[in-house]
Amino acid sequence: MGDLAIHPPLGPLDCKRRMSGLTIKTDMPMALFPEYIDPFESSGDTVMESPTSLAAGNRLVDKIRGEPGRHPSPQPTHINYPLMARINGNGHRVLRSATVGYVAPEFKGKAEQMKLVKAIITKSRWIPEDLIDPQIAWFYTELGIDDVYFQVENPEVIANHITSLYAAKVAAFSREDKREEIRLDMEASDHAIYIDTSEPGKTVPGGPRYEHRLESKYLDGSDSSTRFRVETFRSPGVLGQNSNSKAALRCYFVYQCQFVDPNADPKETRLEVISDRMFLAKATKNTKQIYREIIELAVSRTGPVIEVFDMEGSREKRLVVAFRTRTARGMFSALSDLYHYYGVTSSRKYVEQFSNGITVMSIYLREATNLEPNKQYPTLDESIHQITKEISLLYCIPQTKLHNMFSTGELSLQETTYAHCVWVFVQHFLNRLGSEYASLMAALDLKNNAHAEILSKMKKRLRTETFTPDYILEIITSHPELIRALYASFANVHLKVGPEFDRHFIAPTPASEVLSDARLKDKITKDVSNEHEEMVMTAFRVFNNAVLKTNFFTPTKVALSFRLDPSFLPEIEYPKRLFGMFLVITSESRGFHLRFKDIARGGIRIVKSRSKEAYSINARNLFDENYGLASTQQRKNKDIPEGGSKGVILLDPKQQDRHREAFEKYIDSILDLLLKAETPGIKNPVVDLYGKDEILFLGPDENTADLVDWATEHARSRGAPWWKSFFTGKSPKLGGIPHDHYGMTTLSVREYVKGIYRKLNLDPSTVKKMQTGGPDGDLGSNEILLSNEKYTSIVDGSGVLVDPNGLDKEELVRLAKLRVMISQYDMSKLSKDGYRVLCEDTNVTLPTGEVVNNGTAFRNTYHLRDTGLTDMFVPCGGRPESIDLVSVSRLIKDGKAVIPYIVEGANLFLTQDAKLRLEAAGCIVYKDASANKGGVTSSSLEVLASLSFDEQGFVEHMCHDSRGNAPKFYQAYVKEVQKKICENARLEFEAIWREHEQTMTSRSILSDKLSQAITTLDEELQHSDLWANERIRRSVLADALPNLLIEKIGLDTIIERVPDAYLRSIFGSFLASRFVYEFGSSPTQFAFYDL
Repeated sequence: MGDLAIHPPLGPLDCKRRMSGLTIKTDMPMALFPEYIDPFESSGDTVMESPTSLAAGNRLVDKIRGEPGRHPSPQPTHINYPLMARINGNGHRVLRSATVGYVAPEFKGKAEQMKLVKAIITKSRWIPEDLIDPQIAWFYTELGIDDVYFQVENPEVIANHITSLYAAKVAAFSREDKREEIRLDMEASDHAIYIDTSEPGKTVPGGPRYEHRLESKYLDGSDSSTRFRVETFRSPGVLGQNSNSKAALRCYFVYQCQFVDPNADPKETRLEVISDRMFLAKATKNTKQIYREIIELAVSRTGPVIEVFDMEGSREKRLVVAFRTRTARGMFSALSDLYHYYGVTSSRKYVEQFSNGITVMSIYLREATNLEPNKQYPTLDESIHQITKEISLLYCIPQTKLHNMFSTGELSLQETTYAHCVWVFVQHFLNRLGSEYASLMAALDLKNNAHAEILSKMKKRLRTETFTPDYILEIITSHPELIRALYASFANVHLKVGPEFDRHFIAPTPASEVLSDARLKDKITKDVSNEHEEMVMTAFRVFNNAVLKTNFFTPTKVALSFRLDPSFLPEIEYPKRLFGMFLVITSESRGFHLRFKDIARGGIRIVKSRSKEAYSINARNLFDENYGLASTQQRKNKDIPEGGSKGVILLDPKQQDRHREAFEKYIDSILDLLLKAETPGIKNPVVDLYGKDEILFLGPDENTADLVDWATEHARSRGAPWWKSFFTGKSPKLGGIPHDHYGMTTLSVREYVKGIYRKLNLDPSTVKKMQTGGPDGDLGSNEILLSNEKYTSIVDGSGVLVDPNGLDKEELVRLAKLRVMISQYDMSKLSKDGYRVLCEDTNVTLPTGEVVNNGTAFRNTYHLRDTGLTDMFVPCGGRPESIDLVSVSRLIKDGKAVIPYIVEGANLFLTQDAKLRLEAAGCIVYKDASANKGGVTSSSLEVLASLSFDEQGFVEHMCHDSRGNAPKFYQAYVKEVQKKICENARLEFEAIWREHEQTMTSRSILSDKLSQAITTLDEELQHSDLWANERIRRSVLADALPNLLIEKIGLDTIIERVPDAYLRSIFGSFLASRFVYEFGSSPTQFAFYDL
């Protein structure tokens, strides 16, 4: 073996301590690694044609569809890459059995080790002396354990395992039911061993579920720097002497990876660089070839890559699945449930990790021979084909809330996945308010603050107490027959089957009878036992009827996405009708994308939760928050072409560190529904009930700013023709105009702050200012850099910083430039009256003598304190509804607001009713939809440039070069964008101020009235005779479009390149906004024609 050295561990080791004694020197060429000698080497080929007689039939047996048993799903998800020319008749490559798998380096000290093990067992006297040799021989030769285990473990540990197994056998024999049940587990930080009694082809929900344990602790652990490989073997024979015995032993071995290069590039595919050292030593040449080919595909894909191989001379199949690490939590155990469902078992399984971020699972499958005789199963070839097809669906959500119903065979994978998705849907859209709420709403006076407060509290209570997620799930799981019928209806509409699809394996309709919507309604009424059950199961029908298109049946996908018709939303709760909505469900998250116009733009935010309680609140408010954000965006987008939209992704409680994976899946699955499929077998066409092309314009928001470049590049790689404009806020190298770098959002907010000072003749240097959202954020840092007031308090994610005498401006500027929190403020620069309370602080005594018991609670409510230290409050960060109808009373004392001026920089920081209460108490409030629109203006002009330039011109004039140098056009264009932001903000500020003085109407209401007036007039103008008049159309576009773009590209070229719908929006929004800003929200009917 040359330079290959395997050293057993020195001395005894405790079970709980590190036991990895395997040291393999790999600092030599790959050619020096041991390789299995292929007895068929003379053929020079490891792939061969299989005799025709071995080719199995590839059609589902008709009688199976009509009888009880495991029905395959109409799921065209088989991904097979025939990388070499010669393949079997079923599409699988054929591998000579002698060339595949793993060959462990021979442990020459095994005989000597067995003697040491015997001596230890003999000394312990737990096993009768005449049984010691048979037990040792059984352990060493009958369980299928390879030599690596014996090389790694020391004799004491092996003796302990043999003794434990013997004790388990004795305990099993003494059981009254005589059930053969042996279980052994040993877990250490760097490796683990599990041995369990296992009946081939069966999942035991009540068992120890070792696969769940090992994947939870080792494969899916939160520490991404530590990776583990897994080997699992089934003993060849059954356990015990009973002729009826079906149980065998399943052994799992987990080893911490020791990579050749732990920090390999994600695109690296050379095995000698990215592999674990043990894998390199054990894998045969053929296995390395297979892994190299599938990894080369996996690094360029977002979803799983799947291939099946036939084993020459054997009915066994080898299934290989590769995917990005950390993207499919629970996949290892879920795969076992999947092949068990189809009556298939595994003899060996391997999980290999590679340092480029790819995980490869290799499973050797064969028919289980101990299946229940009264159940019908497809043939092995049919089962394997169906398994490979369904892995794509399993990858999306490996562990659904109904997974137990799948693992026990009560429902199919498709039915449980579908039901899981509807379970998510029901949580957000079950009408929980009811007709009584509508009647109460009509009876109360919403202008009366007390009435409004009662209604607000009742709405929150009704939404939280009646239908909890667990209660909804309990109802769903009690009606498997209804789930099956409802899924059949769903699949009948959205499963596309035609000549170009896999008709040999897929029935055109599901196995269940497809019922009409009316018959489904009747069936639900008959099957349920109470009103609540009827409401939940009826929501399945609502879901089915709302889905316009879905990627559920697309062969390759990373998440499940649904384009929904929003007309099912109750008008009483959502008075403004949405134009479009997407629901996306991943294994890490759930999310929505909502828009109010066909041409719309808005950011994508990721919501994280610090605790389960916080998650429950966030989940409960998810859709309403998304709707509110999109609605605010719609109002603030009043003077740009795009309407309002927003996307919100909520991470699941145990997935808080996987925001990137959730974002990538969210984007890719939405692209599935926006792009036309052009790669059969990978991206097949979806059933499109909407029937029109859609384009979304997205942007960064909370927790997504660093992910925008990936989304842009991904849209480009998937062939999206509009990739340049798909995302705004991307890096300058991709033509983006970063809002934070140029202070785009803050420029608009500052115009409102300066406007108040200007109107009231205030000296900014004397104004005491409070700000939420600190120097670490976009809006907060730029507000500090551009401001000239006297800061008295700042609240951010780390805590609260206060100084009644004024915080040191130079120190704040330092923090803002570094983008760090107030936790890094130089405390020596505080006056004697100043203080800082961090979230983790407890029992802090303030200079006033007040004791703060909990720093987090103090931070969360500081903005509601009557400190007397605030004249101007500018929220630049914080959760939505931080000030609501209930909490706002803390800011009103003796009928007068304790804060005179508020400019709402952060979206939805105050509820509308809270703003009205404050204004009634004398506070001047400018709401988010007016103040926070600088970013959307910048993004809109970025989109326009992306659409106007061709690809070459875009790269030349809008993209920074490799050294970070900006083109001259880009620099000039940014200045024009900043000028436009300030102009739009001043126009709206003056319009609201003027109309308030004339009518005394609340500024918050006027902001909405202006938005409504502009958007209404905008729609009318887009479809008026004015747009049809070419002379007027060109004249308006010449005024509306930036002069720089017209000078560089030409008006005619811009009109030719920019989509007609977008030009219409420019035309309408420009005319409407300029008119309303000049003549107000309620002009005379002749005013427009007086222009």
